[in-house]
Amino acid sequence: MPAKKKKSGGGAAAGADDDVALEAAVDTAATEAAAALEVAEEPAVEEEDAEDAAEEGQGTATGGKKKKKKKKKSAAVGEEDADEEAAPAAAPAAAAPAAAVAEANGEDDEEDDDGEDGGEGGAKKKKSKKRGKKKNKPVEREDDEAFQKWVVASLEATRNGTETMSAEDLKKNPQPFFGYRYSGDLRPWFVTPRLKMPEGILTPDYALDPDGRSESERVGMKEVPVLEGSALLTMREVCRMGREVLDIASRFMKAGVTGDQIDRIVYQACVDRKIYPSPLNYNRFPKAVCVSPNEVICHGIPDCRPIEEGDIVNLDVSVFYNGYHSDLNETFFIGECDEDSQRLVRTAYNSLREASKMIRPGTFYRDVGNSISAEAAKSNCAVVNTYCGHGVGELFHGPPRIPHYRKNKAVGIMKAGHVFTIEPMLNLGSNGGDKTWPDDWTAVTPNGSRSAQFEQTFLVTQDGFEVLTARPGTDRFSMPEWDPSMFQC
Repeated sequence: MPAKKKKSGGGAAAGADDDVALEAAVDTAATEAAAALEVAEEPAVEEEDAEDAAEEGQGTATGGKKKKKKKKKSAAVGEEDADEEAAPAAAPAAAAPAAAVAEANGEDDEEDDDGEDGGEGGAKKKKSKKRGKKKNKPVEREDDEAFQKWVVASLEATRNGTETMSAEDLKKNPQPFFGYRYSGDLRPWFVTPRLKMPEGILTPDYALDPDGRSESERVGMKEVPVLEGSALLTMREVCRMGREVLDIASRFMKAGVTGDQIDRIVYQACVDRKIYPSPLNYNRFPKAVCVSPNEVICHGIPDCRPIEEGDIVNLDVSVFYNGYHSDLNETFFIGECDEDSQRLVRTAYNSLREASKMIRPGTFYRDVGNSISAEAAKSNCAVVNTYCGHGVGELFHGPPRIPHYRKNKAVGIMKAGHVFTIEPMLNLGSNGGDKTWPDDWTAVTPNGSRSAQFEQTFLVTQDGFEVLTARPGTDRFSMPEWDPSMFQC
């Protein structure tokens, strides 16, 4: 969630006008439930193999060792069974696509095969490798089934009455928007009441404040904190969980679902992990996640508008755990998108990637905007100046302040242990301006052009950087090259 030069309050978000898509969205939960119940149960042996594959996939993501998995697993069968009975609707621990789990399974078999010198032992390893490949498809199917069942249970647990509302009521403009001149095609739809977090989850200081004000941010920090020891361990953990939640939300998102449903999925994923969604009630923001489609630059309030084929949608996830916040976002393609949208999203990603190459001790924070602006100009895109990257950790938004445009006057020099976000927002064309909807949150382009954004939480290391919110299985010390398939829904 980007920091802004001036503070904001809360309200409603983007809209559209397709009744057919709306009816599909209203029936989404019921359809997915029926589909999940039609699938036959897999044998217990295949369930164990699926669990092994998921565990091995997690090991690959974190860079841990992958040998001797089965011994550990058999010793903990009783505990796993007990956990399943106690929490049947718990969020999936591994939110990465099922294909990644299958790929990790194949990589494990290859490692074991390389470790043998041949002979009888080598022959056994080859058989194991073939058996693993044959079971990739069942593993993927079981993973999808488990995820879909969790989605259905989550939407059922957070039902809010929109299922029975008429299309006319869902599309009705809120009163603050009467007479408002929109810059683009989006319109606000109905925004449901704010969800309340259950007791027992540690919350930030603004969570229960009537105005959502953070006293710790008001007092602020004079210097950029240096994280090490237990503080850095906690920061790594909250960033890992933030990534999990974003991957769950993007896996659920597709044409026909609504921003409100995405918010409910993010809320339930946080509840399952006993973490707090940082946007909730922050300066009275009413939801657990920012959903920003098309011309929305950032801070889109999830509403009941069904997402449409051809949209681009940014999901901005921030979570709070054990006294620390993490922050990340990505922009996704919904089905087939036009060439301009492809160029915009690619450029937004590459601008963040180029900026990341500057992260090392001794870099001036003000210089980051130079690389972002240069990359944007190559593809006829404009950098939004209003919002900036920021320090994150004990404060949701703290020092340093990192503008994304050239010739800025940001102060400070990067040092090992600094943790912050960089999150460039780019508009199509030459206009990097923005305007805010009457809900006091939703920032949109002034001419209706599309906007895209990417954000990661970075740690400055002794000789470079680490992406604390990196995708599982990617290099944490270097952002991967652009691959549109990573952001396809």
